Amino acid sequence: MFAIIAAVAVMFGLSLGRVPVVFALVIGALTGGLLAGLGLQGTLDAFNNGLGGGAKIALAYGVLGAFALALARSGLPDLLAYKLVKSLKNDADIRAQKQVKFLIFSTIGLAAIASQNIIPVHIAFIPVLIPPLLIVFNHLRLDRRAVACVLTFGLVATYMFLPMGFGAIFLNDILAHNINHFGQSYGLQISNDQIPRAMIIPVGGMFLGMLTALFVSYRKPRVYEDKPLHDVTRSIVGEMAQEQQAPQIARFTLFMAAFAVIATIIVQLYSDSMIVAGLVGVAILSCAGIFKWKEADDVIVSGMRMMALVGFTMIAAQGFAAVIEATHQVPELVKATAGWIGDSKALAAFVMLLVGLLITLGIGSSFSTVPILAIMYVPLCLQFGFSPMATIALIGTAAALGDAGSPASDSTLGPTSGLNIDGQHDHMRDTVVPTFLHFNLPLLVFGWIAAMVL
Repeated sequence: MFAIIAAVAVMFGLSLGRVPVVFALVIGALTGGLLAGLGLQGTLDAFNNGLGGGAKIALAYGVLGAFALALARSGLPDLLAYKLVKSLKNDADIRAQKQVKFLIFSTIGLAAIASQNIIPVHIAFIPVLIPPLLIVFNHLRLDRRAVACVLTFGLVATYMFLPMGFGAIFLNDILAHNINHFGQSYGLQISNDQIPRAMIIPVGGMFLGMLTALFVSYRKPRVYEDKPLHDVTRSIVGEMAQEQQAPQIARFTLFMAAFAVIATIIVQLYSDSMIVAGLVGVAILSCAGIFKWKEADDVIVSGMRMMALVGFTMIAAQGFAAVIEATHQVPELVKATAGWIGDSKALAAFVMLLVGLLITLGIGSSFSTVPILAIMYVPLCLQFGFSPMATIALIGTAAALGDAGSPASDSTLGPTSGLNIDGQHDHMRDTVVPTFLHFNLPLLVFGWIAAMVL
């Protein structure tokens, strides 16, 4: 039991100390394996054997990144961002302020949701959409902390609930796969269609947290200076473009880009494979001439590189979980935990959620946290008599906890990258703290409720 606790503690401490997460996972795994008596070679063998469990996830992330960059080359995301910015700027002059604020929050929220599935560019849309709107925010005296909360809700709640795009990877390839893998020896098996139903209560808590941020915490006006942003902004592919210049895109290109998006969604739903769906999308865009054939290799490699760190973190997390399993100390940990907590399911659920919060805060990625939690939480949930649905809610919520409030998470770094373009939005005070308070606290409460009622 001590080896598992030491492995998690070392990994968590190194992650908090800003040691690269992949290295923290490897060092944590070595610590646990050596303390458990596996020896150096035995630990490395267990770690290497577990790496294959993350290969599918890493490949899915890489293919999705390639599709996202290929789609960005079509100009469709930039055109949509330009249209939204132009519409909101015009509305700011002719409509009542309350209507404009509602339109701004709705537009930003929908853009964040779409960035996870329909047009899976992840956080790349934020530096394109947000900076041109800052002058509108300033005119309306809009508190940017509210905007940060809307963006983070769209980025996190979407993959927690909708099994498409990044949500398909998190819910099906990671959450369901790990619960079934580590639950097999205990007779626990779940189906993919159970997961959204189990996660709806925690996501509902996040939604209430966002409403609290908009209508209570950050409802009052906040004054910002109108600072020049230079006359350029970045496109989603990273190129510089004139801020007021509309992207020039041929009708055929737009049609094929839209067709690629629709085809990718249909194939993903039909095949239940993000890898196949992403390949279909890239193939359509390539055959349509969205990018030249001689540029295909560069586009695909660049897109995969964009997601490489996340992929390697996933693979290392699976290796870490394999070492924990190889120590054969999980049953001992479960027994000791049950003896400490007693028969209280309520206390057990709260402790598991709290530990998940700490681990995710350290790693900064809910996707990578699932394998680490599942190896310990599946037997714990069965020991305390939680149902399969409650087990899904506990592990899914415990993994997502902290993602919204971690300083190293894409879900907080992304909003800051757009809102702080003029130096008036602090990452810790204006993004991390607001999102932590309005999302992690509701997730703790509603995740606990889900575990108790499902």
